[in-house]
Amino acid sequence: MPYRAPVADFRFLMDHVTGFDRVTATDRFAEATPELADQILTEAAKLCEEILAPLQRNGDTDPARLENGVVRTSKGFGDGYQAIAEGGWIGMSADPEYGGMGLPMTLTTAVNEMMSSACLSLQLNPLMTQGQIEALEHHASDAIKDLYLPKLISGEWCGTMNLTEPQAGSDVGALRSKAEPNDDGTYRISGQKIYISWGDNDFTENVCHLVLARLPDGVPGTKGISLFMVPKRLPDENGNAGVANDLKVVSLEHKMGLHGSPTAVMEYNEAKGWLIGEPHRGMAAMFTMMNNARLGVGVQGVGVAEGAYQHALAYAVDRKQGKAPGTGAIIEHADVRRMLSAMKADTYAARAINLSCAVAIDMATATDDADWQARAAFLTPIAKSFGTEVGMEVAHEGVQVHGGMGFIEETGAAQYSRDVRVTAIYEGTNGIQAMDLVARKLMDGGDAAFRLIDEVIDCAEHARKTHKELGEAVWQAAESLRETTEWLVGQSDLNERFVGATAYLKAFARILGAHYHLASALHGDNSRQRLAAFYIRRLLPEHTALLAQTRDGADAIFALTNDDLAA
Repeated sequence: MPYRAPVADFRFLMDHVTGFDRVTATDRFAEATPELADQILTEAAKLCEEILAPLQRNGDTDPARLENGVVRTSKGFGDGYQAIAEGGWIGMSADPEYGGMGLPMTLTTAVNEMMSSACLSLQLNPLMTQGQIEALEHHASDAIKDLYLPKLISGEWCGTMNLTEPQAGSDVGALRSKAEPNDDGTYRISGQKIYISWGDNDFTENVCHLVLARLPDGVPGTKGISLFMVPKRLPDENGNAGVANDLKVVSLEHKMGLHGSPTAVMEYNEAKGWLIGEPHRGMAAMFTMMNNARLGVGVQGVGVAEGAYQHALAYAVDRKQGKAPGTGAIIEHADVRRMLSAMKADTYAARAINLSCAVAIDMATATDDADWQARAAFLTPIAKSFGTEVGMEVAHEGVQVHGGMGFIEETGAAQYSRDVRVTAIYEGTNGIQAMDLVARKLMDGGDAAFRLIDEVIDCAEHARKTHKELGEAVWQAAESLRETTEWLVGQSDLNERFVGATAYLKAFARILGAHYHLASALHGDNSRQRLAAFYIRRLLPEHTALLAQTRDGADAIFALTNDDLAA
């Protein structure tokens, strides 16, 4: 079915809800005027609607494959990628010194969501490159920047990140890959990496791998890890892709979804690499890329939610069944309307959280202000986790709206659910995001959290004047969130925090979603007011149970023995 980019929602959220005007008021982003933003969003929408969306089913039915050591990508993906590259969409937020546009991350976030809705399998390629660009901008030598950034930004080359090994998943410090120094300042990289998204392709001149490995004097654990640039083809004296490096794709994973995105097992056999950043400081450099990707993955979840919602809505409007009033379509049935309303309201809430996170990143970049940096850091795990949870839930409900036809692959409803499932796993599982939120992100005594809660309360108090019931509900929820946050901050035993971390993150997201819906109701038309009322009355009440779970503590969970849990 056709995809229609929600440009009006992006503009409304940026203009009236998330404070994008503060970004454009800075010297750094003063050129990102409303007129330019409109142009960017409009052109990106055309790309996604006309070029990328028609590739969505191809990625599923004609998956990437490995033939005689060569990765063959899905039909049309090469042309789709070239359209992305030629439009300059990969380097939207990259440094203009190397060919980037230097635009705010907020606009990149909106464009990435549209591309994720249109064709998630293909969008994952430029997302990886964007993360690598940021890592190199922050940590690479000038020589590496001069050589690699223009090629990555233009899309001539693309980038990956190589962390995971068979024995080292979330425990990255257990990796075994080695880096031996050469006499010329380069290194010989050896080891195997798994789950490498877009580990190779047949439409770019080079694939640039950022690889974590351990130097001979590297200590055990994450403190002994270094980061290396290991290209598929070694740059020649002119900076062009030259002879093949000593690395290969061993195999491609057979996955539940994202079939158009080749997920590779990579093998490095004394491949030539260049150190990025300081020795033994590889995790710091890689986390720059991962933090970029975490917001990007949250955006992927929202993008899939939007695509799945549009797909389900079109079916519900056309499908006639039963004795439904009005048109006779299933959208007139109460339960179908309930599902569609929740899908739309949750997608909007998650989109607002993502854009707010992007605004905080932009403000931190433009001002170097510690409060904005803390806000961006606090919102990142919420954006990643809630965005992907919404993506999974909306895609799941999309199958349900289709009924029996949702279980039939030809309708395309199931693809959204299969494709989005991995987003809750890669770039740090959602459980790890929640643990990060209640541990590292509360190390400031909860200051960043309390500042966000204060904003919610201020908006709710203002809303009480015109939307008394809705404003009161959001105010009460925010006060409950404050009390639970105070309780968490007071827990010195991290297990007491960790067992309720997932519930706390979702509760925080639920309340932020209500806040952004309420702000939309204050500034929007009747349609936005009705959607806000649905969210606040029907979805916000979940926060009560979630906060109760947060404060229940570890006893009930750890009282269950391994024998109790045995099958």
